[in-house]
Amino acid sequence: MAQTTPKRKIKDSVFTNLFQDKKYLLRLYQALHPEDSGVTEDDIKDVTIKHILVDADYNDLGFSIGDRLVILVESQSTWTLNIIVRAILYLIQTYHDYFKRTKQNLYGSKKVNMPKPELYVIFTGEKPENPPDTISLSKDFFGGEKIAIDAEVKVLYQEDESNIIGEYIIFCKVYNEQRRKYGQTREAVMETIRICKDRNVLKEYLENREQEVVDIMMTLFDDEQVLEAYAEDIKSSEARETAERMIKMRKLSLDEIALYVPSLSMDELKELEAKVMQMA
Repeated sequence: MAQTTPKRKIKDSVFTNLFQDKKYLLRLYQALHPEDSGVTEDDIKDVTIKHILVDADYNDLGFSIGDRLVILVESQSTWTLNIIVRAILYLIQTYHDYFKRTKQNLYGSKKVNMPKPELYVIFTGEKPENPPDTISLSKDFFGGEKIAIDAEVKVLYQEDESNIIGEYIIFCKVYNEQRRKYGQTREAVMETIRICKDRNVLKEYLENREQEVVDIMMTLFDDEQVLEAYAEDIKSSEARETAERMIKMRKLSLDEIALYVPSLSMDELKELEAKVMQMA
């Protein structure tokens, strides 16, 4: 039976959906700054950028508390140092919006007020060997040279049931395991939720918003399948173009061409050959 998937006008990820709630956003801040015990939900200002740097599910989060501007970027599946560049671009856009919102004149003689930035990446994929606690533009892109603009990003990857960041990472690891076991199915999603609730991982959130979480995750499955199909279409198109050029050169037999483009069947190569001959 075909799986029906609810559609959402705005594609949240579980990451952004979870931390849209200030109750959980406060817990996130307290995990980063346990020494700042007097902060309340009312002190938090969400400055997450909408629909600017990403065009699929939204895995970036920004908020300010007092003189701190905190930017978190989630990196899924594959470890990449390019996350530093993404965090910098996000920070620049956030500052641009901040100065505009506070009506400060960047061209005036008076020094502007600006919150102190903190950059983090939450890595939820398979942990790389000897993962760094911090990464930076200078160290990781320019061999430690002194450069005009640098940025240091703290890497968060520890599974920890005692704080909400660690719980979220556990949730993602459980989800990855269930996906490998059941594929892109509703069963994988439901098993992820069941296991996490049993382990008291994001339990309150999952109990209160279970159907919403299911909808989000099933929608993301749909998006991934569309992207995979698109990638396959591109590969097929490129293979046909390559084969067509080789046929036009008339230096190789179809059997030899098939070795270079194994994704095309012999029938497809014969069809291309007939097309080339017609156009000649």
